[in-house]
Amino acid sequence: MRDIRVALGQIAPRLGDFEANLEAHRRAAREAVGSGSDLIVFPELSLTGYLLADQVPELALPLDDPRLEPLLEASQEIDIVAGLVEDAPGHRFHNTALYVSRGRVLHSHRKLHLPTYGLFQEGREFAAGNRVRHFDSPWGPAGMLICEDLWHMPCAWLLAQQGAEVIFVLSNGPTRGAKPGREVTSVAVWRELLQITAQFQTTWMVYVNRVGCEDGLTFGGGSLVVDPFGRVAGNAPALDEALEVVDLKSDVLRRARTAYPLLRDENLELVERELARLRQLRYDLPDPAASTKKDKVV
Repeated sequence: MRDIRVALGQIAPRLGDFEANLEAHRRAAREAVGSGSDLIVFPELSLTGYLLADQVPELALPLDDPRLEPLLEASQEIDIVAGLVEDAPGHRFHNTALYVSRGRVLHSHRKLHLPTYGLFQEGREFAAGNRVRHFDSPWGPAGMLICEDLWHMPCAWLLAQQGAEVIFVLSNGPTRGAKPGREVTSVAVWRELLQITAQFQTTWMVYVNRVGCEDGLTFGGGSLVVDPFGRVAGNAPALDEALEVVDLKSDVLRRARTAYPLLRDENLELVERELARLRQLRYDLPDPAASTKKDKVV
């Protein structure tokens, strides 16, 4: 990877107001350009808001929709990572993250894991993605995940195994209270998860969470960057809008992967073999080895 200056665009999107949110992205992008940033990262569903319910079909856009032109124009000056509702072929609506650079969509990621527990109802509104792919950004190999994806360990592992050196995580993480004299609980939980992931995958982790309220739900903010050693390199405050600028250094990645050659030493054959065995057990599938032995006997 090359050195890169990243701006964390911790904003409070307006629910269902695409035009207002698009303008907020453009303002933040201009501010980030002024700070010398190469890239600005926004939260999950940053162009639409989160608790969309029956507004999902109204706000869904194909990725070549002309309404995205202002975002593409802004990306001529600075790369942009943003979230929206994608209207995919067959009118399958996805919670999607975009990497936009030099006037085009360079990569998109559809959220893989749609939570339907507690206060979350995403499985009723969206179709799940089914691919984990890294991509070549102008700054080096990278990957994107959306909120719940990071809580499923294989997602970040698969990106790292493909070569991703930076993983962008877009989130709509709500607050879960705070104890007197201590920080917002959800911020601390996310920081621990990101630090552990960064250490195990020896990757830079760039996490951007939204702030603001929707229908009584408060979002925690606390966006941050964690280096490949698991150290916090920069962070935004909880609860308030902010634009935090953080430098990602290539030499830090090199030192981490030299000290901890975890990716080099991964045994993919072992993983593949054991996953096949677990899949057979979980879904009560026939044992291929047993079938082969039977055929030989016959």
